[in-house]
Amino acid sequence: MTEPAPHWLRALRTYVALIALGNLAWEILHLPLYTIWATGTRGEQAFAVLHCTGGDVLIALAALTLALVIAGERGWPAVATLTIVFGVAYTTFSEWHNVYVRRSWAYSEWMPLLRIAGYQIGLSPILQWVVVPGVALWAAARASVRP
Repeated sequence: MTEPAPHWLRALRTYVALIALGNLAWEILHLPLYTIWATGTRGEQAFAVLHCTGGDVLIALAALTLALVIAGERGWPAVATLTIVFGVAYTTFSEWHNVYVRRSWAYSEWMPLLRIAGYQIGLSPILQWVVVPGVALWAAARASVRP
């Protein structure tokens, strides 16, 4: 008989699974907020969703790791707050960089926008980095204390 996974491993597995599923769903649902919805082929859209979801998972893991290193033993509230702050900060930079500098993607007229440092940044990706990690971290915290 195998021993149950340590609490931290259960929490990490929960976080990663919910991050992957939550971001996949979000990427699919907010695709119409980008011009690829009208201009891209189904194959290009599918690639964009999968590519962005993979990037989201990597960003989420990096944000969590950095938060754990900085927060140390201060517990879940500090880790969750820092993880979300790092995710939102990176996403804000990435949206600016990819929309205005690289011109890798563009917003459709349906994207609600926030003005940040003189630039229009999409609200949906910012909310994505509050909602999805928030739910994943809540579930991970619960998994870490479950017997």
